[in-house]
Amino acid sequence: MNDNAVVECVPNFSEGRDRKKIDAIADAIRGTAGVKLLDVDPGADTNRTVYTFVGAPQAVLEAALAGARAARECIDMAVHAGAHPRIGALDVCPFVPVSGIRIEECAQLAREFGERLAAELGVPVYLYEKAAASPSRISLADIRSGEYEGLEAKLRDPEWKPDFGPARFDARWGATVAGAREFLIAYNVNLNTRDKKLANDIALTIREGGRLAKNPDGSQALDAAGNPLRAAGRLKAVRAIGWYIEQYRCAQVSINLLDYGLTPLWEVFETVREEADKRGLFVTGSELVGLIPLKAMADCGRHFLSRMGKSPALPDAELVDVAKRTLGLESVGDFDPQRKIVEWAFAGEPKLASMTLSGFTDEVSNDTPAPGGGSVAALAGSLGAALAAMVGNLTIGKKGYEAHYEALAAMAADAQRVKGELLAAVDADTEAFDAVLEASRLPKATAEQRAAREAATLEAGKKAASVPMATARACLEAMKCCAVAVERGNRNSVTDGAAGALVAKAGLDAALLNVRINLASLGDAVFAARLNAEAASLSADAGALASAIKAAADAAIGG
Repeated sequence: MNDNAVVECVPNFSEGRDRKKIDAIADAIRGTAGVKLLDVDPGADTNRTVYTFVGAPQAVLEAALAGARAARECIDMAVHAGAHPRIGALDVCPFVPVSGIRIEECAQLAREFGERLAAELGVPVYLYEKAAASPSRISLADIRSGEYEGLEAKLRDPEWKPDFGPARFDARWGATVAGAREFLIAYNVNLNTRDKKLANDIALTIREGGRLAKNPDGSQALDAAGNPLRAAGRLKAVRAIGWYIEQYRCAQVSINLLDYGLTPLWEVFETVREEADKRGLFVTGSELVGLIPLKAMADCGRHFLSRMGKSPALPDAELVDVAKRTLGLESVGDFDPQRKIVEWAFAGEPKLASMTLSGFTDEVSNDTPAPGGGSVAALAGSLGAALAAMVGNLTIGKKGYEAHYEALAAMAADAQRVKGELLAAVDADTEAFDAVLEASRLPKATAEQRAAREAATLEAGKKAASVPMATARACLEAMKCCAVAVERGNRNSVTDGAAGALVAKAGLDAALLNVRINLASLGDAVFAARLNAEAASLSADAGALASAIKAAADAAIGG
């Protein structure tokens, strides 16, 4: 798990009709620091509401608990009725990895949530999917079997002892199921037909569960025990059905993509298109229901660009735009990436990195200490990385450079990643400085206050040194990308690669000055010695690399 890990939580609460109760739960979630509530989707018929929120792992856990506390006060399962299967007031609470965190870590988060929920509210909690303690409890449907009405008898069965909490029926609450799963992408592909049967035939062909197998004479195929056999579908981790949508006046293949790492979104789209073609149909576009991780969209963009023979190492925004246009995501409605992509919807625009060039330079030139040298150093490094990526992208596809495709494509992708890290550091450096100021303003009247102030000052000082150190590391990576650009890139762009290296070197040198000045007054000699040693090593490596790149550029230019 990294410091920028993002987790999605999608709890289902058993209330979809009373607006006051729905809002009370939403307010509790929304009021938790570090999370953003992205969607509240109530259903009157199902009498449940699905909440979608994202944030850092621990913040998301706290928000889920806050929502549960609110539900404890206002939901009474003894009087609940609805069309959707349910077992409790907080029926199911899945934790979903978005970025910077593994599914196993989300499973541990679900276990922590379950343990705390059971302890605080005194309710039974079961674990499912990736958090399940036994194979018999992996399936949500198995745990929900018998639903709320059968829960009292179920709890008396030793086989169904809760993972956390008492094996005692709580009529008002019921039970909760918590777990971890991969991100589910709800995705519909539009066809140029109103025939639901044709859409469903495609769905049966592509979904993992496939369809019932038939004998050559058309009868149902059976195994040796007389059980029906199934013919597996084409795509793993895919569920699908076909239906007709009157609003769009077309049939759709409606798909739940359970693991986009196993079966990417572009493969789903192209497989549906292949199957449509076999039936004389055309795909006219598609739609995303709910949100989608950035990686899933960016992977689509990279795939489609590679098919065109273009460089896939473009900025994320460009990759998303390519995916949006190729998938036809605006064929039946709007697709706003800032609202539909989870990470972008959560993070919003960075304060400094989103400024215009003139706006940023004006901000730097102001009569305030931040943004200062650290933010400018990060910006310099990002420009160096950008130049490396540019050279790679200008070279890929050019005649005479075919042998360098793999190296340049890998370099350009690395350069785009480093560019993103350094742009984030533009804001991170200023935030680290602000934390130092905040620590210095803490009260110091009592011994306890002084101790807390000293601890906060030390922590803030370490961060103020660590952020520019990370900037320096990234600047060296940018320089290495520039070295590949100079060595293998288009000869007409060799000076761009060299300029990128020199600009990144300036960013590195400037960042290391910030490291040194923040370490000078730090009350942790061991930490300071370690970072100073690393700073010296980075400076030496960068100096040697800059000299080599400039010499290579001079030789290429001649004269």
